[in-house]
Amino acid sequence: MSFAVQTTSARHGQNNLLRALREEDYGLISSSLIAEDKQAGDLLYRPGDNIAQVYFPCGPSLVAYLVTSIDGREVESVLVGREGAVGGIVSSGHLPAYCMITVKFGGPFLRAPVATIEDAKEKSATFKRLFSRYADCLLAQVFQATACNAIHSIEQRTAKWILAAMDRTGDQIVPLTHDELASLMGVGRSYVSRVIQSFKADGILETSRGSLTVRDEDRMRDRACQCNESVKAHFETVLAGVYPDPADAG
Repeated sequence: MSFAVQTTSARHGQNNLLRALREEDYGLISSSLIAEDKQAGDLLYRPGDNIAQVYFPCGPSLVAYLVTSIDGREVESVLVGREGAVGGIVSSGHLPAYCMITVKFGGPFLRAPVATIEDAKEKSATFKRLFSRYADCLLAQVFQATACNAIHSIEQRTAKWILAAMDRTGDQIVPLTHDELASLMGVGRSYVSRVIQSFKADGILETSRGSLTVRDEDRMRDRACQCNESVKAHFETVLAGVYPDPADAG
């Protein structure tokens, strides 16, 4: 289901990057924004697809970048929620997608043609700077994920991904399965299951079919590496107020 967004609304306020735009800059794209709901598993881009639309996750919606290895395994490298956007962000658009981009948690989205975003960048230096700064933050996440995969334990990385999802959705109930967590980290399901069982035994989280519920956020953060905090700090330096506040349910 899709519909046009003609004016500033509560819905655009559910995406922090759009909310950070000056009113006159938002006006450059508002008439082209289309609001729609996406389901978990919906595919936004395949490798090689022409990037024609920029998608802005709103509220609890979450998008994952998946890189496919030569043996066919898919590893999720970056999560993007209401703090950002996907599609032609790092480049200037109209280029083929490098990896698969899928909806991890379903919910509301806004989208606009890449041509509209690029035109706004040409018309407004402040619009262009905001998106350039966000592109820097997105690259920082990629760099941090690469380092994290190389040096941190499976337990630390499991806690990190759970917290990253929770921060972006503002909910202690995280709709991630053991298989999905294993995909995020590029490890076998059995390794993740052992970590989850350890967290359950320590009262840190509970599990139900298709989701995890964090019961002790402080202890979960104690188990995690500091990669999330490093990314948050970079966001705060480059784009203050855009990274989701866990206290804000969005």
